[in-house]
Amino acid sequence: MKLAVIGAGSMGAQIAQQAALHDVEVVLQDKDEAQLGKARESNRGHLARRVEKGKLSQANAELALERVGTTMDLGQAVFEADFVIEAVFEDIEAKRAIFEAVDGLAPPDAILASNSSTIGISKLADVTRRPERCLNMHFFYPVLVMDLVEIVRGPKTSDDAVERAVALARQIGRTPVVLNKEIDGFIVNRILHAATQEAYRLLDAGVASFEDIDIAVEKGLNWPMGPFRLGDFSGLDVTYNARLHMYRSTGDVRYKPSPQLEAKVTAGKLGRKTGEGWYTY
Repeated sequence: MKLAVIGAGSMGAQIAQQAALHDVEVVLQDKDEAQLGKARESNRGHLARRVEKGKLSQANAELALERVGTTMDLGQAVFEADFVIEAVFEDIEAKRAIFEAVDGLAPPDAILASNSSTIGISKLADVTRRPERCLNMHFFYPVLVMDLVEIVRGPKTSDDAVERAVALARQIGRTPVVLNKEIDGFIVNRILHAATQEAYRLLDAGVASFEDIDIAVEKGLNWPMGPFRLGDFSGLDVTYNARLHMYRSTGDVRYKPSPQLEAKVTAGKLGRKTGEGWYTY
């Protein structure tokens, strides 16, 4: 089994490392050499912490790191791949360009998957000659911790492609769920979106502070993080863009992003990664 992961950001880097921890040979590709270096160092740090806690031996950590090859060359990454997972930023034209290029470079029977949580595979598969071998394979961040993978069938996705994606998810120690219809938000984000939108409505209406809404959700619903703390963790720009996508694609005002969320993003207060969002870090 040979896996290629396209895009060495946080998601792509951890997808590659998760697979390598389960004996899969991986090539991680990114056009930015510095980003590949960051991905290697980040993964080394994650595994070092497991070694320190006694959850992974030093020898197995080194083997897992060695199983992730890196390259800036897309053709080199995919020419022998059985499975390709695209994990670049949420830009449809960038993803379409990658799918078109990979289709011409990867073996004809390779599965092409997108990690996107907002762009359904039907919007990408049409640039390939293999729409029956294309699907969404949505991992959750941080991939090295989160167990779930949403596998989403497009209108032309074959049963064989779905079965191979399910098998890969299980092989790399993750639990797959299959969506037989392509819908915005898939399962988790659709349910999470509904809950967090209600939290934002309560905030915008002045019903309670964001801190008290978080406490209520954490203590009353037993969520590990309330919606505002979770937004800071994920990145408020990610939250905002997902809301905006749902609003624009449906036209439903219920999905319109909160003015207070928009203000945070406009001010560059995106959460943990910028040191301030709803909370200060």
